[in-house]
Amino acid sequence: MIGFLTGKIVSVGTDNIILDVQGVGYNVQVTNNLLSAVQTNQELSLFIHTAVREDAITLYGFVSEEDLVFFKQLISVSGIGPKLALGILSSSSELVKQAIGSGDEVMLTTLPGIGKKTAARIILDLKSKVIVSSTMKPRSIRDGSDDAVEALANLGYDRGMILRVVGDLPEEISGTENIVKYFLKSA
Repeated sequence: MIGFLTGKIVSVGTDNIILDVQGVGYNVQVTNNLLSAVQTNQELSLFIHTAVREDAITLYGFVSEEDLVFFKQLISVSGIGPKLALGILSSSSELVKQAIGSGDEVMLTTLPGIGKKTAARIILDLKSKVIVSSTMKPRSIRDGSDDAVEALANLGYDRGMILRVVGDLPEEISGTENIVKYFLKSA
């Protein structure tokens, strides 16, 4: 199994990169956040999860070992496959961990592909396993910003980007309209 790769980015796709490691090109699935932050000819090191199925061997890459561990925790939940877990990690992973730790189903259902039952299952399975960073503000999406998240998503903005900006809202900003205005100025 492949656990770690370091090489030069040859190609950046819509959901993957091709990493040249000493003449061998590895097709690695990565988060949207990483895709938007890298470019071709850039040197990159990734922690790798190798998923083996009957018809495919797929590599999933993460910049930090912490993200790899969280990815493995997510795919251990019934009903969450690697692609859905990668989509969840495209949001702010610390915000997602905070929602799991606080039992915030509403925030988790704002993630693409996560319904109420799946959100409840994630919380049940991972609440005792997920470690929330002590630097995260004890703030929840539930404080009125869930409508703003939906409105911005309906306008076509990426949910991961929305959740990152909403997760860093100043305390004085509240209410759907003010949150949307703040996002549009920050994005």
